[in-house]
Amino acid sequence: MFDDFLASGLSEVEQAVRTAAAAEIMPRYRQLAAHEIVEKKGPHDLVTTADRQAEEHLTASLTALLPGSVVVGEEGVHADPGLLKHLGGEAPVWIVDPVDGTRQFVHGDPGFATLVALAHHGELLASWTYAPAQDLMAVARRGGGAVLNGEPIRAGVPEPGKPLEVAISHYDFTTDPEKRALAGLQTEGVAPRPCGSAGLEYLNIARGRLDAIAFTWENAWDHAAGLLLVAEAGGASATLAGEPFRIAGGNALPFTAARNEAAVRHILGLLAAAG
Repeated sequence: MFDDFLASGLSEVEQAVRTAAAAEIMPRYRQLAAHEIVEKKGPHDLVTTADRQAEEHLTASLTALLPGSVVVGEEGVHADPGLLKHLGGEAPVWIVDPVDGTRQFVHGDPGFATLVALAHHGELLASWTYAPAQDLMAVARRGGGAVLNGEPIRAGVPEPGKPLEVAISHYDFTTDPEKRALAGLQTEGVAPRPCGSAGLEYLNIARGRLDAIAFTWENAWDHAAGLLLVAEAGGASATLAGEPFRIAGGNALPFTAARNEAAVRHILGLLAAAG
């Protein structure tokens, strides 16, 4: 079932993602009215009409492409947390973040993306990372590599002698224990900075423009697409317990993804020592 779909359906999913962004996101880019922006949990946690409409659009198109599949999306879960059960269920699941980087989108910054991943029984099978304002489309297939705008990409290795550039969870969204753990990266040989769109930070690793991330939250829609993209570009990832990240949750946090295994081990060691 999945082999046939993955062999023939990747381009159809890509087109569905592009179509949703063209219909629901880009017409509102730098055109949002005040009533189209709503705070969810606070001034830094925003949702827009574009988020909601794009997720509805993708839910319809993706489940039509793969009958019997279900969608676990950021906005759907906000309305019905019970949807999370599908991450460990029997049906193939589309994991969707309609606008990753909503703050950037609201402020007219092009650093946002639409993230889609296909998983089954907790295993990531394919992913799509689309930055419509930058015309970037990255696609990864499990065991099939990663491409950006149709060209293969590789994470490579960090440049010897240079500090590791690491995008980390923004301090506004971290607890005191998480701040202490991340403070372990404030050391010689590491250059941490707050992250932007999580999906685009993963893309930066996959294309060799960022050495690593260190994140303290585990929402599947933020990480599923990027983790597969990094893996298929030759990178690596692990949780604080040294285990693979589980999209259904229950991970030891923080976790990291990086251009190679050596960087993963180094970052985990610093996080563990500080935490």
